[in-house]
Formats: sequence, structure tokens, C-alpha cells
Amino acid sequence: MTTTILLGTTKGAFLLDADDERAAWEVRGPFCDGWPINHVLGSTDGRRLWAAGGSDWHGAGVWRSEDGGDSWSLSKLANGEFDAWIANDPDMAQQFGLEPSPPAPFDGEITALWSLGRTDDCLYAGAKPATLFQSTDGGESWEKVSGLTDHPSRDSWQPGGAGLVLHTIVARADDPQKLWVGISAAGVFATEDGGETWDRRNRRSNEDAVDHAPHPGHAHDDGHEVGHCVHNVVRAATNGSGGDLLYQQNHHGVFRSLDGGRSWQDIAAGLPSTFGFPIAVHPHDPETIWVLPLNGDSIGRYPPDASASVWKSSDGGVRWTGHSEGLPVKNCFFTVLRQAMATDREAQPGLYFGTNSGSVFASVDGGERWSEIARHLPTVLSVETAVRA
Repeated sequence: MTTTILLGTTKGAFLLDADDERAAWEVRGPFCDGWPINHVLGSTDGRRLWAAGGSDWHGAGVWRSEDGGDSWSLSKLANGEFDAWIANDPDMAQQFGLEPSPPAPFDGEITALWSLGRTDDCLYAGAKPATLFQSTDGGESWEKVSGLTDHPSRDSWQPGGAGLVLHTIVARADDPQKLWVGISAAGVFATEDGGETWDRRNRRSNEDAVDHAPHPGHAHDDGHEVGHCVHNVVRAATNGSGGDLLYQQNHHGVFRSLDGGRSWQDIAAGLPSTFGFPIAVHPHDPETIWVLPLNGDSIGRYPPDASASVWKSSDGGVRWTGHSEGLPVKNCFFTVLRQAMATDREAQPGLYFGTNSGSVFASVDGGERWSEIARHLPTVLSVETAVRA
């Protein structure tokens, strides 16, 4: 069994196939007709792949592969400006050998898909503007999860810098009734009944609420809640204990929740910056996490001092250490986006991240040392992994 890295980029999906030692990598792609692909997921055996993406021009859809990426088909949720152009100019369509697309089920409601999540029986997709969809037939057909769309707080949801986006979906494989989503800028929502009802979970822990002063200029941060501009959420493996340990990289810090998001504790002390996008958790050790801090929202969104470093905690965020061996430590101005860091699930897991400058870096020793395994790709929007036979 070997590892494949699944990349979503601004110019399609790419696959990076490893050798047995994860030392040499081969690039395949681009796939999905060059669509902007925001997120790619794979099945346990790596044969089935899903790629979510789109834009105002392309529309919104999920590409599917049943053969490990050799061939792909598209399930369209909403048509885009291109489809309208073809429909309104039949002579031009004929000249290019194109036919108008049939109506899509959610035309006019969404412009792109940003995230994917899955359980054994269900595939989920998150959209812009923030909407959650589910499929029970492997991604061929989709229906809206109305319990979230109809949440009583919906009218108060505010867009982040990229719009009102449902960008993170966290599923629990051993309890498919539980699901968490992250929305910028509305925060974290959770369901424990398969999507029928949802709780908004942005409250600080009691200890944090006492110690934390409101963040000036941010109405969502009143001292009792974490900022609603959540950037990424991950759930830690809890070795069958049944708990829901979550970690969150927020616009205003890094947080940990021991109770499934009902309360959040600030764990950013010791990091060079509270701002960043991705967070990753060890697949077997719930106390080991990694982040990649950036210098700040309005001052460039690149590593502090233009020196890249991945920061690791082995005790759930109590202490942090930075690791930069093999990374660019001078004149580094790249950004690592919210879905662009992931681990594989090997006993000694690999850790991977992609940059907006088109590089992919890998570490197979817990983030201590790094190597650049791909470069000159399009902007990397997401990184996930799969295992292939």
C-alpha cells in the first residue's frame, strides 16, 4: 500500500503518487477539465475520488472518479455563466461543437463548492454561499441539508474575505449522526442527529471568557465567543473513547475543544502569530497537532519575518516548537490556505502542505524535516491523502 496526495488547485485536480518509502513522487494531472477545484477526497482504498469546485463561470459541481483518477465524470449542482453564454448564443455554441447544459438542480442558489466530507453511507459538500448538500449515491445526485440552511441564526451570518463560504466539513466515521461544519464568517455548527437540527458552537471556555478581553474592531469577539471567522477545524482520533476532541485555527487564534465544540480554549500562547489558515492533527495521537502561522490578515498573509516554519505541539497546544529544516527561511512570501495541510495514516504518518506559489512540501518524521516534492503547480487550494494498493 502506498500514499497518494490529492491536490485541489486553481487549474484542476492533481494526484501525487509516492513510492514505498514516500521518497519519490510522480505527478498526475491536471484533471476535471481545468476547473478550479477547492477540495479532493478519496475512499479508503483510493479507487473512488471526489473533487468539488467551480466558480461563477464554471458553475458548481462534484467530479467523480471510480478508477483512481484515470477517468472523471461531473455531477453539476448549479450552472454558471459559461452555460448561460452557450444557451444564449447557439451559433457560437455550434461553432465550438458545444450544446447547452440541462438545468441543474440548484441553479441560482450557489456559485461553487468548497468542501467535501464523508461517512460510510453519505457524501457531503459545502457551498458558496454557505449551504450543505448530501448524497447517498456516491455523488451522482444531491439534496440540500435544510436543517442547516434554515437555522434561526441564518440572517446574521456574515461573509468573510472570500464570501459566505461553508469551507470545512468534519464527519465522525463511527457515529455518522455527528457532523461539524465551519462557515466564514458564522463559526462552527454541529449536528448530532444526521443534520436535522444544528447547534452554533462558538463559546469560549469559562476560563478563557474570564481572562480574554474583547478583540477591538470585531463585533463577533465579545470576550465570551471565539471569532466567527473560523478558518479550519479538525477532529482528533480518540482511540475508541467516544470523545469529541476538536482543534480550530481561527482568524484570531488557535483553539481546542474537549466537548465537541461546545466550549473552546485558546491554545495560541507560544506561537509567533495567532493568524493562519490550516491545522492538522496526528491520525493516532490526539495530543499532536501542527499549524503554519502567517504574519496577519492585512499585512501580507505570509510567514512571520518571511521565514517558513511549521509549528508542532505534542501536548494539545500547551507548548509549541517551530520546525523549518528544508523550508524556505529567507524571502518566503507564500500563503498556505485553510484546506492545504494534511497527514496520511501510516504508523509514522507523513505530513504535507501546499502553497499558493505551487509547491508541495512533505515530512515523514513528524514535521521535523521537510522536502519539496512538487513545484510549479497552480495555486494549491487543498491537500488530502489516500492509500492505494
